[in-house]
Amino acid sequence: MAKGKKFQRSDRSRPYLNILDFMVQEKAFLAIVIVGIIMAGIFTGNKTAAMWLGFFFAAYATVANDSIQSLGTFIESNKAKRWWILWLYVGVIFLGVVSFSWFYFDGDVTYQRLLKPDGSSPYPHPESFSFFQIIAPLVLLILTRLKMPVSTTFLILSVFSADTSGITSVVWKSWTGYIMAFVLSFLVWYLSYNFIKKYFKSRKFNNSWTAVQWLVSGTLWGVWVMQDGANIAVFLPRSLDGFQFVVFALTIFAGLGLLFYLRGDKIQEVVSEKSRISDIRAATLVDLTYVILLIYKLFISTVPMSTTWVFLGIIGGREIAISLARNKKGKKHRKKAGKMIFKDFAYAMIGLFVSVALAAAANKSIRDQIINAIF
Repeated sequence: MAKGKKFQRSDRSRPYLNILDFMVQEKAFLAIVIVGIIMAGIFTGNKTAAMWLGFFFAAYATVANDSIQSLGTFIESNKAKRWWILWLYVGVIFLGVVSFSWFYFDGDVTYQRLLKPDGSSPYPHPESFSFFQIIAPLVLLILTRLKMPVSTTFLILSVFSADTSGITSVVWKSWTGYIMAFVLSFLVWYLSYNFIKKYFKSRKFNNSWTAVQWLVSGTLWGVWVMQDGANIAVFLPRSLDGFQFVVFALTIFAGLGLLFYLRGDKIQEVVSEKSRISDIRAATLVDLTYVILLIYKLFISTVPMSTTWVFLGIIGGREIAISLARNKKGKKHRKKAGKMIFKDFAYAMIGLFVSVALAAAANKSIRDQIINAIF
């Protein structure tokens, strides 16, 4: 090195260096994923082992990714609370919701999201699990680690779909949900912005807000379980016996504990970056809008739906409404809001593309239908 020449570090903006950094920082996580893929390859021919392995992967992957929509604002606005108190509250609601479905629907814990009115299923329980069905939750875990709010419904259910109709029906219901959520959230926040700005300006708030938020968040979580519990239970028989139900319920209950201990983990940043979402009053209003739409969508059809897309619509409509309603720094905020919405939407579309690719790899009939549609 020439005398006097200052040493300069490598340009860390280069993509391959960022990838290397990621691999070093996430070596423990990558080791778990690699072991999971190896186990998936070993147990592919064993139906029982493959079923439970896929279920355990899906149990944590689904809850971890979807935490941003059903629990994200709850976690963000209750940072001061002990993690185990939040866990017990959410966990007890989960146990109550799935227990009711198990008793009422004769062993079905999904509120018949996986069944048609005639008793058939567009997502039949396979006679043998393919490698791609087992690793689908691992792919979801990787995308979650990259902070991508992808649709769990698309990614998990697509690989079990009997044909493309099982995918297109979910996509259509999810698209309409996104549009409705965006419009409703925009109207709520734009029309009430001045009121919210005036009365939410103070950092202090009445303690009754906490009770209201916990009630709204608990309702949202319960409705989410009714809607998205199918993404986890799809690996298990459509009717669970007592032992299977206990394993199902306690596994997810424990997974929720880990989620709250980690405070939502990396995917929580998707919520944390939004405007003043840590304010318990703003979080309550977001959750209230969200739960109203989920309840509406829950009862008009038993077709599964991407609740992630609905949540992104809620957040997107809110960010755009606030940016348009602001008198000061509106242009700057609009630009920031536009980038966030585009990023979230792009990640959702990546998830959809990956879901279709996995479904085509796992199911020959879907693969043939896609090829015929293209050519």
